[in-house]
Amino acid sequence: MIRRFLRFRDFDWPLLGMVMLMCILSVLEIYSATLHTKFVGFDRMQVVWILAGLFGMFAMSVLDYHWLLDASAWLYGVAVVSLLAVLVVGQRVMGARRWIHLPGGIHFQPSEWVKLVLIVTMARYIAGLYGRDLSWSDVFKAIALIAVPMILVLKQPDMGTALTYSPILFAGLFLGGISWKKGLILIVAGVTLIAGVWMSGKILKPYQKARLTSFINPNADPRGTGYQILQSKIAVGDGGVFGRGATKGTQTQGDFLPIPYTDFIFAAFSEEHGFVGALFVLLLYFLILMRLIQNAQTASDLPGSLLIMGVVATLIFEIAVNIGMVVGLMPVTGIPLPLMSYGGSSVLFTFLALGMVMNVRMSRFVN
Repeated sequence: MIRRFLRFRDFDWPLLGMVMLMCILSVLEIYSATLHTKFVGFDRMQVVWILAGLFGMFAMSVLDYHWLLDASAWLYGVAVVSLLAVLVVGQRVMGARRWIHLPGGIHFQPSEWVKLVLIVTMARYIAGLYGRDLSWSDVFKAIALIAVPMILVLKQPDMGTALTYSPILFAGLFLGGISWKKGLILIVAGVTLIAGVWMSGKILKPYQKARLTSFINPNADPRGTGYQILQSKIAVGDGGVFGRGATKGTQTQGDFLPIPYTDFIFAAFSEEHGFVGALFVLLLYFLILMRLIQNAQTASDLPGSLLIMGVVATLIFEIAVNIGMVVGLMPVTGIPLPLMSYGGSSVLFTFLALGMVMNVRMSRFVN
């Protein structure tokens, strides 16, 4: 046990430092965004989630990631059961069942931690195929592993979280060495499937279609589906070069910007800290992702590399979609900004994923 804790000298402390800097920015912005709202105190709750995440990260870094890989089938089964439980006993909020109510007033969102299970499961599956060309049977099995939980999450309905499962599949197939011909066929098939779903009118609800198309022309319904994107773009532009200053954003403090402490926190931050502040956040994300990729490149084995790249793919997707949504380049999907948006489930997933990365890194130094 002592030897295990001595391994913390090999912890990626620079990565943790950058992550904590992002968390500090998050807490300060949540405080500013909720200062004159009924959500005052969310910043203190975010600190609690961050501390819980840190504990989970250090615990995960001690647990051998090979054990997670060996237990991936059991973990996958538990994940599917938890998603089924949400549909049966989950608490309905605004027409959706996404949370399970736990004692102490805690609302647990299983769909967030399922991402971690899928990263482990896909890494185990792709590593087992190493050294051979991926057949169509291999590809379809990988798709099925992701499709089952994705369909269950879509049933809640929670299209945003369901979409975050897709980069895990793409990263796994790409790193598994799928041929460009198979990849092209999958892309064409995927586009055809999406078009069929859109045209059928039976799967996507009208409000979901409206949210997916409102970013193209938000002025067509400025008080309805286009409201969020319009107010977000106004907030980002209002920040100028250096911003209006903390707690001084007119869009944020005037309650024009919707949910500025979660989905649109980047817009609130940009209004108060301007282009310079937004660029600093983007640079910090870039450095975090580059550090993660470096750890993947130096992992002691293929499964470890695949685990880290699964985390990287998920974070890149969430960052790109959230910021793209904020500036009007992507539809509103409800995907939080990692390490910035308020929310216990998102924070805990990110820190547990980072703990898995640390575990892979520290295993390099074990004889």
